[in-house]
Amino acid sequence: MEVTETIYTWFMSLGESYGVNPLIFGAIYVGAIPFFSLSIVWLTYNYRRGISIVLPALSSVFFFISAYLYLLIAGENVPWWVYVIVLVILLIGSWSTYKKISIKFSKKIDEM
Repeated sequence: MEVTETIYTWFMSLGESYGVNPLIFGAIYVGAIPFFSLSIVWLTYNYRRGISIVLPALSSVFFFISAYLYLLIAGENVPWWVYVIVLVILLIGSWSTYKKISIKFSKKIDEM
């Protein structure tokens, strides 16, 4: 129990140091998952019907980066290496999402 309290105290102190509430960050991060997933479904739906995918793609990107936007907007005195880590996480996540969508789109092309 003592270890859990120590970790919780440390985690919450990060928010105080950088002006970001870790619980809000976590809520945005987890709360955006269903909206991101729905945006991907919307994007795939539009693609399969030949409708513009611009709006669902923008929606997907927004929900993908929403928690990090909170960090960048509300954060104060955030060290430079945090920005590097966020950038790396975004690049890896974007690449992974791109590959998953590409596979779905290639399956559609094969069906034609």
